[in-house]
Amino acid sequence: MNELNPPERLLMGPGPSNVHPRVYKALSAPIVGHLDPIFLEVMEQSKTLLREVFETENELTIPISGTGSAGMETCFVNVVEPGDRVVIGVNGVFGQRMCDVAERCGAEVERVEVPWGQAIDPAQFEAALKTGGKTKLVAVVQAETSTGVLQPLQEIGALAREYDSLFLVDAVTSLGGVSVGVDAMGIDLCYSGTQKCLSCPPGLSPITLSDQAVSVLQSRQSKVQSWYLDLGMIAQYWGETRVYHHTAPISMNYALREALRLIQEEGLPACWARHRQYQEALIAGLQAMGLEPVVDDSKLRLPPLTTVKIPDHVDEAAVRKQLLAQFDIEIGGGLGVFQGKAWRIGLMGHTSKPKSVIQFLAALETCLGSSTERASGLTAAQQVLERT
Repeated sequence: MNELNPPERLLMGPGPSNVHPRVYKALSAPIVGHLDPIFLEVMEQSKTLLREVFETENELTIPISGTGSAGMETCFVNVVEPGDRVVIGVNGVFGQRMCDVAERCGAEVERVEVPWGQAIDPAQFEAALKTGGKTKLVAVVQAETSTGVLQPLQEIGALAREYDSLFLVDAVTSLGGVSVGVDAMGIDLCYSGTQKCLSCPPGLSPITLSDQAVSVLQSRQSKVQSWYLDLGMIAQYWGETRVYHHTAPISMNYALREALRLIQEEGLPACWARHRQYQEALIAGLQAMGLEPVVDDSKLRLPPLTTVKIPDHVDEAAVRKQLLAQFDIEIGGGLGVFQGKAWRIGLMGHTSKPKSVIQFLAALETCLGSSTERASGLTAAQQVLERT
């Protein structure tokens, strides 16, 4: 068996994104014990930095040992009990996954659905809350990775408060790339992943819970169905008592701390603006080549991830294969109703930079051949990139 030697890829799919060199360096730092004073300091610093990026003062703001799906499950299993009514917005794969997780908790799930590629109208949530009886939880995906839709949150959060329901938000592909605004939006539970806009390897899921959500957890009538994801125990390890629960992934926590330091140094508004500008450059280049985004309304496009319609005459899988084999560029294919009909192109975290946009557009124009004019796409993108 030979020594492992993976190639250097430009990761422009739905995740993971490319990892910053400083994060790689942090990963290689010496291991210490999970109760070592040095690691306890790392834990406290990470909590502080996570509060900044989530835009919250929540005390219970920690990384869960596991990917974003572990964060999703953590939020549901800790506050939802059998028989609870839950209203979930569904406009893509991850809204559907929320429903599956909630049903496994024994919840009575009501779906608020719209066609994929659209945002959900808050009036649909209001109708569900008015007619269905007491609702324990309202849940929605802010960044629907399967469709590229950025879901507005403010009105839905206000409705959750009006009807005395917890508000849960999936921010896996938005945290660090757009404002999540946990406190401003009235979000009670929020989870994300390290491998998207945080430019960290997959393996941790940052979560945050409001005091109200913690109160619901503490007053539940039954045990949390997952021992591993029971925040009642995990919070003791991340709190002052430091009661052992499981051995935290030391190196991944090093990496997360450094990734969050990078965002702090750049500044959140600058980070958000960067993701928005480089998506605009990407879309300008694609449109000059005759390719259109799936999401028509620019205000509803998720800046870190762009979904693009594939022309009928293009073999989408062959293009992705050529991009990977010839240019070492990864993009994602469509999921669900978009399978074979759309590409998912990520500009997340460390990947979100001018070089990525230009390199990708040049490679794509080569793959598409005579159906595009190479100069037009690059020129259009460059005009956006040159804006100050």
